[in-house]
Amino acid sequence: MVKYNGQTKVLVAIDCIIFGFDGNELKILLIQRSFSPEKFKWSLMGGFIQPNEDLDQAANHILKTLTGLEGVYLEQLYAFSNPNRDPFERIISVAYFALIDILKYETQISNNYHAQWFSLNQIPDLIFDHNQMVKLAKKQLRYKAALHPILFELLPGKFTIPQLQNLYEGIFETQIDKRNFSRKILSTKLLIKQPEKDKLNSKKGAFYYVLDMPKYIENFQAFLYFIPKQQASLQD
Repeated sequence: MVKYNGQTKVLVAIDCIIFGFDGNELKILLIQRSFSPEKFKWSLMGGFIQPNEDLDQAANHILKTLTGLEGVYLEQLYAFSNPNRDPFERIISVAYFALIDILKYETQISNNYHAQWFSLNQIPDLIFDHNQMVKLAKKQLRYKAALHPILFELLPGKFTIPQLQNLYEGIFETQIDKRNFSRKILSTKLLIKQPEKDKLNSKKGAFYYVLDMPKYIENFQAFLYFIPKQQASLQD
C-alpha cells in the first residue's frame, strides 16, 4: 500500500451553525462543551469526521448525536484552517449552516448536551473561532435571503405579515416600517389571505396568509425587490 511519507496528519472537524425562527425571533442553537479544553463553555455543534464518512454525512451524524435533530438541510459554508485555531491539535474545521422552523423541530431536540436556543443579539462568547463562524454564517444568510426566497421555506404553512416581518428584521438586524412592509409584501400578489386570524399576539389579531405556490414558483423574484439595498448589504 502506497503512503504519503513525511507528511503530518491533520484532523478534520465539522461545526454546525443552526439558525432557527420561532415565529417571533431569530435564534441560534448552541451546546455546552462537555470536555476540556473550554469545558462547560458554549459552543457550536462540532465533532470529527470519521474514516467512513464524507463531509455531509459527518455533519448530519454530528448534529443528530449532539442535538437529536435529523432531516435538517445543511449547507456547507467555509473551511476554517488557521493553524492556531485549536490550542491542542492542528484541526481544520468545515462549517455548515442551516435555517429551520423551531416549532417544527422542537420535539426532536435532545437535552443530553444541554442544547439551548439563544437570541442572535444575546449570543454568549463561544469557544475558539466559533464567533467568527457565526459572523460569517450571518453574512451568508443575509446574502441568500436577499437573492433567494429561502425564508419562505422556514415559515409554517400559515403565517402572518408580522411574523414575516419579524423574520426579515432578524435576518437583516434592522427595523422595517410596518406599513411599508405590509404594502410591499402584499403588492407581490404571491400571498393568499385566509379567513382566520392569529389573536395570540394582539387583541385585534392578524390575518393568516399562505403562499400561492404556483405563482411563487413562477415569479419568486417578486419578493426580492422590497428589501432596501442598505438592508441587503453584505457589509458588516
